[in-house]
Amino acid sequence: MTAAVLTSARPLRLSDGVVADPPVVLAPMAGITNVAFRRLCREHGTGLFISEMITSRALVERNPKTMRLISFAEDERPRSLQLYGVDPATVAAAVRMIAEEERADHVDLNFGCPVPKVTRKGGGAALPWHTDLFAEIVSGAVEAADGAFPVSVKMRIGVDAQHQTYREASLRAEEAGVSYVALHGRTAADFYSGTADWAAIADLVDLLDIPVLGNGDIWEADDALRMVAETGCAGVVVGRGCLGRPWLFADLGAAFESRSERARPDLGEVAATMRRHAELLANWLGEDRGLPEFRKHVAWYLKGFAVGSDVRARLGHVSTLGQLDDLLAHLDPAQPFPEDVIGRPRGRTTSPRRVALPAGWLESRISRSVPDGAELDDSGG
Repeated sequence: MTAAVLTSARPLRLSDGVVADPPVVLAPMAGITNVAFRRLCREHGTGLFISEMITSRALVERNPKTMRLISFAEDERPRSLQLYGVDPATVAAAVRMIAEEERADHVDLNFGCPVPKVTRKGGGAALPWHTDLFAEIVSGAVEAADGAFPVSVKMRIGVDAQHQTYREASLRAEEAGVSYVALHGRTAADFYSGTADWAAIADLVDLLDIPVLGNGDIWEADDALRMVAETGCAGVVVGRGCLGRPWLFADLGAAFESRSERARPDLGEVAATMRRHAELLANWLGEDRGLPEFRKHVAWYLKGFAVGSDVRARLGHVSTLGQLDDLLAHLDPAQPFPEDVIGRPRGRTTSPRRVALPAGWLESRISRSVPDGAELDDSGG
């Protein structure tokens, strides 16, 4: 099986300057995949590391927070940016701005977000139900890029099991000229529940002539190999699996090179990674904002380790690098990596839920209308 995987999992080449080798993509995650986290992941492995979600309206209006979120490290190449929008003209204007100001080397369009504040405006995973609107956004973005960089799309299977969109939307995206389609094997209604449907990924591989990337339930490097073997996808998109585990990208590199070693850091090594992450955030935002931003990652890093509740609680309120150093010194550096968390879900897990949609959204597939205020004016988490 491994040999077959490696034969099909060649480097993902989107353009001369945009190559993912191994064919691994860091999923855009709001409030997570900022410049600090991307650098941390790049220090452990290689691939295509995408920014958190940038809204097209906020970019065109040069919202200060958004302009900060689109920053890249000087040595960060390729620079990959995810863009969200529901209005074709605004999305095209944002892409044109990115191209003219040379702000990125790759743009990924978000049609997979399932959160209510997005879908109730007709965006994210809700939007491909309006097929013509979807096609107009994608084709307009590709035309606005004008060959300056590749454009890709990320989507889910559909709104729910009764309103699937991935086949028709992917064909329209391919016709528009996108470089790849990434499919998360869940519907918006699934949110982050259950098991991802890899069969839909395999179906899309058979349907399209362009590369298809698979997303969903890549908790370990061997899951990526299995997804490629079972679906024939050209690469994988990794989201929640790397939360508190940036070394997963080292494992993925080893796996795709048919090497058996896997990172199993002891608590001392994890603590060093936590310190590096906090330092990178502090360098980007300053300690007063960077350390509070770091707090959300503490539970992910320490999952499965025997750490006292008092230390955990204090780490969850850390405000300075000095405080963090003092608290990390209380951890047992020799404590081995907890084997019982290997292959287990990380980050958000939910139950299926009814999708929040604009009134009458499912009544027509050809409508190009969206609610007032659908273009969000802020980016990130």
